[in-house]
Amino acid sequence: MSTFCVKLCSVITGVAMRTDFGYFEEEKLGKPYDIQLLRRFYPFARPYKLWFTASILLIIVITLLELVLPYLTKIAIDRYIIPKEVLTTASPATSQKNTSDPKSTRFFTVDLSNSEHQKIVAAHPWIFDIHGSVARITFDDLVNLKTDELVLLRHRDLSGINRIVIVFLILVAGIFILNFIQIMVMETAGQRIMHDLRMQLFTHTQQLSTSFFNRNPVGRLVTRVTNDIQNMHELFTSVIKFVFKDLFLLAGITIVLININFRLALVAFTVIPLVIIISFRFSGQARQVFRDLRVKVAQINTRFAETISGIKVIQLFLHENANYREFKRLNHANYLAGMRQIRVFAIFMPLIELLGSFVLAMIIYYGGGRVLSNQVSLGELVAFITYIKMFFRPIRDLADKYNIMQNAMASAERIFLLLDKGVTTSGSGVSSTSEPQLINSARLASTDTKFLRKINKIEFDNVSFEYVADENVLDGVSFTIRSGETVAIVGPTGSGKTTLIHLVTRFYDPVEGRILVNDSDISMFEPALVRSKIALVMQEPFLFSGSIRDNIINARTSLSERQLARIAAASNLSSLINNLPNGLDTVLSEGGASLSSGERQLISIARAFAVDPDMIILDEATSYIDSQTEQKIQQAILTLMQNRTSLVVAHRLTTARQADNIIVLNKGRIIEQGNHDELIKVRGGYYKMNQLRV
Repeated sequence: MSTFCVKLCSVITGVAMRTDFGYFEEEKLGKPYDIQLLRRFYPFARPYKLWFTASILLIIVITLLELVLPYLTKIAIDRYIIPKEVLTTASPATSQKNTSDPKSTRFFTVDLSNSEHQKIVAAHPWIFDIHGSVARITFDDLVNLKTDELVLLRHRDLSGINRIVIVFLILVAGIFILNFIQIMVMETAGQRIMHDLRMQLFTHTQQLSTSFFNRNPVGRLVTRVTNDIQNMHELFTSVIKFVFKDLFLLAGITIVLININFRLALVAFTVIPLVIIISFRFSGQARQVFRDLRVKVAQINTRFAETISGIKVIQLFLHENANYREFKRLNHANYLAGMRQIRVFAIFMPLIELLGSFVLAMIIYYGGGRVLSNQVSLGELVAFITYIKMFFRPIRDLADKYNIMQNAMASAERIFLLLDKGVTTSGSGVSSTSEPQLINSARLASTDTKFLRKINKIEFDNVSFEYVADENVLDGVSFTIRSGETVAIVGPTGSGKTTLIHLVTRFYDPVEGRILVNDSDISMFEPALVRSKIALVMQEPFLFSGSIRDNIINARTSLSERQLARIAAASNLSSLINNLPNGLDTVLSEGGASLSSGERQLISIARAFAVDPDMIILDEATSYIDSQTEQKIQQAILTLMQNRTSLVVAHRLTTARQADNIIVLNKGRIIEQGNHDELIKVRGGYYKMNQLRV
C-alpha cells in the first residue's frame, strides 16, 4: 500500500517530486559557436554540397547585381541628368547675364551643328552664350525654354536615361528570378538535411536504453525532434544567406564607397568601431538569455505533456489548482526570460538605427557642402546615401540573424547531447558516454548461430541489479529456464519481478553476474536479436494509433487473411472483431482508449501470436480484468504457451500452479524454488501466499 501511495504522489506532483531526471538541459555548455559543433553538421550537409555551392554562387551573383543598382543611379545623374562636364566656370559675358556666383553656375552645352538646335538658340539669344560651334545655357535658364525645345536639346540625355532605366529593370528582374532560384535551392537542401537529421535522431532515440527514458520526460524529447530540428533549418537557410550575402554585401559596399570618394567613405566609417563594440556587447548579453529561453520552453513542454498524460489522476484528486500554480510558475519564468530578451533587443535595435541616422546626417552635411563647392558630384552623393542605407540594413538584421543563430546553436547543442547518449561502446565493452548503456560485445566476437534458430535455454548466474547506486533490486539471483518449460515468478510488490523481465528482454544489463542464452553471455548478441525471439504480454498493454490489423501484425507484412483469422481465433479475439464495424480494419483511438482493458489485452496476445516467438513473457497479464474476460485471456494465454518456453509473472497464482518451476522472490532474493506441490509441502513463503489468496 505504501508503495502505491508513493507512486501516486509521484504522478500527482509531477516534476516537483522528481529528483533525478538527468535533464541534459541543465548541463554546462560550451561556446555558442563552437567550431567542433558546426563540424558535426558536415556529414549531414555533405550529400548536398553541390546544392549549397550553387546557392552560394547565386548569392554572390545577386549581391553583385544589388551593388550595381545604386551605381546606375550615380551614372544617370552624373552623365545624363546633371553631367559632370557642365560644372564649369562661367565666362565674363555670361556672368553679366547671370547674377549668381559664377563659380557655382552650372551650364548645359548645345551642339550648333544640329539645325534644330540652331533654331532654338536663335529664338532665345539672350540666354545662350555662343562659342564657335557650341552654345551654353545655364541650368537655371533651361526653365525658360518650352517643353518641346527642352526635349530636342536633351534628346541624348533622355535616351541615356532610358537605357539606364531599361538596364535597371533588367537587373531588378534578374535579381528577382535569381532570388527565387536561390531560395528554392537553399530551402530544398535545408529541408533534406532536416529530414535526414530528424530520421537519424528518431532512429537513435529508439535505440537508447530504457533508463534514459526513465530519466527524461516525453515533452523534452519531443522538443528535440520538432522545435530544435526546425531551428536547425533556420541555421541552414537564413544564417548561411546572412554569412554569404550580408557580409559579402558589407565588404562590397565598403570597396565601392572607397572607390567613389575616399574622404566621404572615411566620414561614413567613423562609427564602425562603435557598431562593433555594441554588437559584441549585445551578443554577450543575448547568449545566456537564449539558453534560458530554451530551458524554459522545454520545462513548459514537459509539464504540459505530463498534465495530458496524468489528466485523470489530476482531476480525480482535485489537483487542478496545484498543477495550475506549477504551470503558472514555469510560464512566468518563461515570460521573464522573454522580457530579458526583448530588453536586449530594445537597446540594440534603436542604437543601430540611431547610428545609421547619424551617419546619414554626416554624409548629407559633409557631402552636400562638397556638392555645392563642385568637389563631389550630385550622383556620387545620392549613390553614397543609397549605399549607406544598404550598409546599415545587414547590421540591423544582425539582431534577427543572431537570434536565429543562437536558437539554432542552442538547439544543436541539445540535439547532439541527445545523439551523444548513444549505444557506442569502448574497447572494453563499457559505454563511453555518461548515460548508462547496454553492453554490446557482439562486434567483438562471433554470434552463436544456434541462437538464430531458437532459444534453448536462459540462465541467470548470480545476477544483481540496481536502478540507484547501492540500492539492490535483485541480489544474487540464479535460476535456469529450459526450452518448453513454464517458469513462474511470484512475490510481494517490490520484490524485483518486473525488473527480472527487463533483464531477460535486455532493457537493462546486470550490474553483477551474467545472463546466459544457450550458454553464451547475452551481451554477445544484439538486443534486437534477443527480442526477436521473445514476445511480451504486459500488465497494461500498449496499443498504437491505427487499426487492429496494424497493432497485430506491426512490422510483419507477410501474414495472410487466413493466418490472421487463425491468430484471432487462438487469442479469443474473433468475437470482438466481428462486433466492430470494420473488423480488423477498425481504427483505434490513441492507446486503444475506446476498448476495455480486457479487449486491449486480447489484442496484445494476438500480437504475440503473430511474431511466433520462442519464448513468452507474461507480466501480470490478467490483473485488473473482470472474471468473464479473465477466462478468455487465460484460455488464450494457455494456447499461446503451448510448446513454447514461458516466463510468467503474476500476483494471481492460477497460472503459477501449472508452472514447471516457481521462483519466489522477496526483497530481490530467491527464497524458494520448485513446482506447486513441492512448495506447498515446504509451507514457506509460497504456501503463505496461497493461504492468503484462497
